[in-house]
Amino acid sequence: MSVNRELLKIREEIDAIDQQIQKLINARADCAMRVAEVKQAEVSASGEAPVYYRPEREAQILARVMERNEGPLPKEEVARIFREIMSGCLALERPLAVGYLGPIGTFTEVAALTHFGHAVDTRPLTTISEVFRDVDAGNLDYGVVPIENSTEGMVTHTLECFYDSPLVICGEVEMRIHQALMVKPGTDISAVKTIFSHQQSLAQCRLWLDANCPDAELQTVSSNAEAARLVSESHPDDGFAAVAGERAAETYGLILVAGSIEDRPDNTTRFLVIGKQTTEPSGRDKTSLIVSVKNGPGALYRLLEPFERHGIDMTRLESRPSHSGIWSYRFFIDFKGHVDDAPIQKFLDDVRAQSAELKILGSYPRAVL
Repeated sequence: MSVNRELLKIREEIDAIDQQIQKLINARADCAMRVAEVKQAEVSASGEAPVYYRPEREAQILARVMERNEGPLPKEEVARIFREIMSGCLALERPLAVGYLGPIGTFTEVAALTHFGHAVDTRPLTTISEVFRDVDAGNLDYGVVPIENSTEGMVTHTLECFYDSPLVICGEVEMRIHQALMVKPGTDISAVKTIFSHQQSLAQCRLWLDANCPDAELQTVSSNAEAARLVSESHPDDGFAAVAGERAAETYGLILVAGSIEDRPDNTTRFLVIGKQTTEPSGRDKTSLIVSVKNGPGALYRLLEPFERHGIDMTRLESRPSHSGIWSYRFFIDFKGHVDDAPIQKFLDDVRAQSAELKILGSYPRAVL
């Protein structure tokens, strides 16, 4: 079969471009190795451990990639390609160990890979508390944990872990969540008796499940990937199904009965990256803190008034019992800005004056991908 000459010419052009891309990627990797050598030399001189991963630096690179993109590829796709290039280059300097709420196939795993790329050593852990413990103990460089969902609100277990942990927030990931109903091959879909999933995933699909599986029993488990694992180990005659993401179906060999069954099409979950290092300003940052106030008339107003006076954009306010007394509360607050910014420092001084307790959980780049 003859091949169109114009097509051959285009293919030759593609091959030449591929060679250039490969050469430039390896040149970038060489630069990364030289960066590692410089950092190791600085360690020998100062005795301090080198910092290989700089969240603010990566956020700035990805933001510039998206700003200068002229298409035809969407800017998000180009940024994802650069994320993987940076991940591979960073692994040449020092491979990172990143823990996440497992098992394999959870949305938290996808969030970890979205933030760090596929060249990191990802490790599934059983609970959110275990992620915090292993990062604090030095068994992991970073951890990724869920913090809030646009449909179901805050993940209270994560908030509780922050109260007593010395770890800080280094970054965030915002990810659109698509839930799917899945079964083991050979299962009679009309005979599904029990549906397993995490309680938040079931809540996100409540209306769809009520309309399409009204007689099925809903069973909560520790994660949606664990639900998929349980279904994969069942017999088709058991009538088991799971609500989870497509990655879980791929991981555990299940087939999709229905996709995108979440009740809200804008269903989004936010994840936090936790570690020991503080993050320098990136120019587009967010700060999280926990604060408690002295009980009394107007206490909450006095706490929030500095936000308006200093022009600070608060993006999240959540209250939780403080455990220090009955009807005493702590507030989890997110706002735009970095603690090293001079206006933010003045603002925090005013907030601190109205607080019984204030703990800064970290300043970090706002989500790029």
